[in-house]
Amino acid sequence: MHIRLIAVSDRQPPWVDDAFDEYAKRLPGHWRFRLDTVGTSSRAGSKTPERAVEAEGGKVLRQLKASEKLLLLDETGRQWTSGELARHLEEWQKAGRDLAFVIGGPDGVSAECAERADCRLSLSRLTLPHGLARVLLAEQLYRAWTLLEGHPYHRG
Repeated sequence: MHIRLIAVSDRQPPWVDDAFDEYAKRLPGHWRFRLDTVGTSSRAGSKTPERAVEAEGGKVLRQLKASEKLLLLDETGRQWTSGELARHLEEWQKAGRDLAFVIGGPDGVSAECAERADCRLSLSRLTLPHGLARVLLAEQLYRAWTLLEGHPYHRG
């Protein structure tokens, strides 16, 4: 199983990169976890947020492989416990599914991108800053892996 995070984002503060990298390096090598970024589209001048969202959605969809399960991070999505995430990851791994988590841009994701999603997942009912959502996902993937491995990191 390969896992990617596709993030519509511009440059993040160093603390985001540091924290994300710390959790990403802890993940098992066979997951081949990686971050792919898509730059945000201009919202200046006559370009509306809706046009920017459509352009960003097109970039995300071009990066996706047909075989990848798309998990859209969305505040209106399903909320899973860490244990539930671990169980889903275990099922997908057994099925040989490659995964792509997507964090949309500042105005969300395009309708086309949302329609392509196999699942909408919420990390919190709160609106999170992009960088924090990125770090939180990496930490939760690590936590899920430790649950599957019986590692003491997760004590809840």
